[in-house]
Amino acid sequence: MGLILIAAVALPFAGAALTWWLRRSGIGVAAAALALVAVAVLPAGRDERWWHAVEFAWAPLIRLDFALAVDGVSWPLALLTALLGLLCCLHNARTGSPVLTALLLAVQGASTAVFLADNLVLFFIAFEAVLLPMWAVIHRYGDEATRRHAAGKFALFTVAGSLLMATGLFAAVADTGTAGLGDVIAAGGVSEPVSLAVFVLLAIGFAVKAPLWPLHSWLPDAHTAAPTVGSVLLAGVLLKLGTYGLIRVAGGIAPDGAAEAAPVIAALAAVGIIVAGLVCLAQPEIKRLIAYSSVAHMGFVVLAFATGTEAGVRAALFANLAHGLITPLLFFLAGALKTRTRTGQLAELGGLRTAAPALAGMLGFAALASLGLPGLAGFWGEAFTVYAAADRGGAWIALAAIAALGAFLTAAYLLRMLKHVSHGPQAAAVEGIPGATAGELAVWSPLAAAVLALGLAPGPLLDLLATGVL
Repeated sequence: MGLILIAAVALPFAGAALTWWLRRSGIGVAAAALALVAVAVLPAGRDERWWHAVEFAWAPLIRLDFALAVDGVSWPLALLTALLGLLCCLHNARTGSPVLTALLLAVQGASTAVFLADNLVLFFIAFEAVLLPMWAVIHRYGDEATRRHAAGKFALFTVAGSLLMATGLFAAVADTGTAGLGDVIAAGGVSEPVSLAVFVLLAIGFAVKAPLWPLHSWLPDAHTAAPTVGSVLLAGVLLKLGTYGLIRVAGGIAPDGAAEAAPVIAALAAVGIIVAGLVCLAQPEIKRLIAYSSVAHMGFVVLAFATGTEAGVRAALFANLAHGLITPLLFFLAGALKTRTRTGQLAELGGLRTAAPALAGMLGFAALASLGLPGLAGFWGEAFTVYAAADRGGAWIALAAIAALGAFLTAAYLLRMLKHVSHGPQAAAVEGIPGATAGELAVWSPLAAAVLALGLAPGPLLDLLATGVL
């Protein structure tokens, strides 16, 4: 299985190189499909702790080893990354540039390496490797009027956060004498005197990528400017790098610091849920609304993590994955709408249910999943977050109440979006637009099916997450 682990990371990079060289998007689709198969078979023959692992010495002087490992926490995120990578390549192959396909595969390969890295130095290198192709996706293929500003802001925020994250990672390596992520976690993390400092440095760096309020302002601009596939990967993959890093890396190697900083992290998350919800209520543009909704949903993930309980951590991981399925689906749909109507203004998109009923129906399904309708994946993460916070007692009950209020705000702004877009008199921009094509439905359907499956049967995923190394 060591070769399969390597293939899961190497195939997207190889596909990116060949697609760029030969200018054939079909090669990229094939590489993404093979990478998905490689990730999908990783649970076979798994062991108790790490399912599978592979390690080669690389640069011992800086404690850099090519060390990959997979378990119940990292595998679902690697699988999500591979699925979204394939769907984005399929979407782009119909009309997009082969160079864009190559960039998407580079993002996929680097992100997969982040989720599978078992060496802190390798983790940092892979984390940073995501930046350049994602910047290129926004800067080269985004909206003509805003892409340069959005790409620059994305790079500035990410690099600033990475500098703090790098400081925390190397402080942890110096303190423990090893860069093995699993080894540091198994040993109980860094020593208590440096634990808070290490956690704060790491948490700020990961909070930028998550993003956690008030470090979120790059995200709406990046989403609005990015092409559809860029927004899908931003929501479904890049945000997960931040939350995965916060939960597994920061919380894993500095557990004492995480416990000490938990009240502050939880308070910021709760405020972010409310602020983002209020902004969404007044947001007139569909992609910016979905972008701000991600800030609110990531607030639930961070609040659940901050509780420090087993139920809270599992709620955070579940909500993280649910968001990674639901919000990319929303961005696919928003992109289809903007392509057809040449506008993203809610007031100019009325009457979609009569003009394109299949598209309106899929948008309604995704919105209901995002607002946490029982029976769909979005419900369980939010419900378990409120439960985990309330179960802590004391001031945490107030934070649970704030999170519950945020869930009501989510319902309010998403139902408002559906009211503007699907109902009411048919807007001029919507009149006569084509309905959903077979190719679009083929791309959207796997996400919708996964959202429904996790909503109806959350138990297997929750049990799987409990087997991870945390």
